[in-house]
Amino acid sequence: MNMVRAQKDLIQPDLIDTVPKNDPDKSSNRDLIDVLHHLSNKHSHPHAAERTLKAKKYNLSFVPAAGYTLQTGFAGLVSANIGYYNDEGADAKISSISSSVTYSQYNQVIFPLIADIWTKGGKYNFISDNRFISYPSDIYGLGGKTDPNKAHTIDFNGMKFHQTIVKKIANNFYAGIGIYYDQFWNIKVIDPKTRRIDSIIQKELGNTEIAIGPTIKLLYDSRTNQINPDKGNFLNIVYRDNLQFFGSDNNWQSLLIDARKYINFPKGSKNTWAFWSYDWLTLSGKPPYLLMPSTGWDDQYNTGRGYIQSRFRGKQMVYFETEYRYKISRNGLIGGVVFVNVENFSGDLSQSYNNVLPGYGAGIRIKLNKHSGTNLCLDYGMGNNGSGGFYVNLGEVF
Repeated sequence: MNMVRAQKDLIQPDLIDTVPKNDPDKSSNRDLIDVLHHLSNKHSHPHAAERTLKAKKYNLSFVPAAGYTLQTGFAGLVSANIGYYNDEGADAKISSISSSVTYSQYNQVIFPLIADIWTKGGKYNFISDNRFISYPSDIYGLGGKTDPNKAHTIDFNGMKFHQTIVKKIANNFYAGIGIYYDQFWNIKVIDPKTRRIDSIIQKELGNTEIAIGPTIKLLYDSRTNQINPDKGNFLNIVYRDNLQFFGSDNNWQSLLIDARKYINFPKGSKNTWAFWSYDWLTLSGKPPYLLMPSTGWDDQYNTGRGYIQSRFRGKQMVYFETEYRYKISRNGLIGGVVFVNVENFSGDLSQSYNNVLPGYGAGIRIKLNKHSGTNLCLDYGMGNNGSGGFYVNLGEVF
């Protein structure tokens, strides 16, 4: 049974040939599909399944799975995904539509519906990110110096409706606009041990939070495989203007700068040195508490390995991570990673380097599909004050 991180939406098709047409022959490589195929039918042609995969125009994946994170505990999910190409060029980008339903050990429900559609020739990219969550979880307050032993449990329902369209401006460079809508309701502080403090926190949080407004997006992406990048660069800049005129609780503006670089190291090997900078900044106004920058609340819930989701929160988030990915088995079935990250949360940018919070760890990669490059990722991360835990993911963390 496949395992996926319960909080990461399965947007990557795990049974799709996303390798560029000019890639070297991968007949000597093996993945979990090869292993299972060999065990179930030792007399069939070793590449029969491979030929079937390549013959399909539309590839449907249906995956019952289990996962684990510090925030959700053990979780089960059912996920479905359709992946396809609208173009046949060597540099064609894959389009996908996916959804899943997750139920966790802590009674959390996560239901995403995500579409990432590329038109022919890669001229336009339509991105639709929609999610419903019912999410009992812990919060720790603001800033980077909060006490890990003084968490407060809250429960809430949330809905996310983010729609964006970008147009190709130059090679690998896109620009566009969108509309973002986020709402939280039935917000309740439910920690029975601290009722007096709970009432204070409840008053600060309120019962509902709404943010809506237009966005401007700039995107550069020279990666040939977005599921498992081994070279290229990625830059995503999103300016969000939340306005009471549109229905927001108040006016506030934010800026997201997500930059990634992938280097083949040593050159000529199959190993990759990856770098990730993720800066989530409040430019003006006061965001609702649950929409403030926070550990593990990026779109894929992947920042801050070594800490539980929501462990740190503030108006400004500065984050950097580097990871080295290397082959262990010659046939590519097993690989490994080591990673280090640092993050900071503060009230304003002038304080952004006063309290740097490190995380680090290592992990194993199991090749689920050699065509798409999809790996099963099993990591253990550690942080300050004894923080640590296992992270299970489908597809690379970044």
